[in-house]
Amino acid sequence: MHPRLLPLFPLPLVLFPRAPLPLHIFEPRYRQLLADCLSSDRQFGVICHPESQAERGIELGTVGCVARIETAEQLPDGRSNILVSGGDRFRVLRLTPGATPYHIGEVDAYDDHPEPTAMLDPLADRLRDVFQRVGRSARAIADDASPLPELPEDPAAVSFSVAQYIDLDLEIKQELLTSRSPADRLRQLTELLDDVVPRIEQRAARHLRARGNGQGPHVEAG
Repeated sequence: MHPRLLPLFPLPLVLFPRAPLPLHIFEPRYRQLLADCLSSDRQFGVICHPESQAERGIELGTVGCVARIETAEQLPDGRSNILVSGGDRFRVLRLTPGATPYHIGEVDAYDDHPEPTAMLDPLADRLRDVFQRVGRSARAIADDASPLPELPEDPAAVSFSVAQYIDLDLEIKQELLTSRSPADRLRQLTELLDDVVPRIEQRAARHLRARGNGQGPHVEAG
């Protein structure tokens, strides 16, 4: 990506590459952003901007994620419900003055540094395993039989995919988005989930035992 102009939408969240994100558009300036995007390439940039920093502007150098509008439903009162998907990451070089009520930034591509697949594959496999263990336990506790989400084949993308599904502090999510090392992201998420695995698997086992108490005859194999 060469430097380009991109409408910017500051939100108190982090959008990751490939992740879906539903948004409710109600402020007049972002209604205008949506209309302008729908009439052009359907893309804008999501910047993490915590509500506690509402009075601060967008800092130069901030890393965000391109959002592509997949669907848009306009409501009778002018508000809209949209679904976007995360695209490439970018870095804000500067803000450009203009006639629009929303920010427009000059941004450039923000890609990972190359790392050998031979190193990334086992790290991604380890994260997939621990994610499945946590996910299966969480599903069991919630009595939810739905399948776990499929993770991408690309080891560099696995971290972003896992990060969108688990509960993390906003600062950690932005740290992951900003990291240019897939290996570091995979290790960090594996360590975070490793801390959760023993507790959540014990909770799931207790839940299954409690649910099974008194339900039907007990048969011992032998």
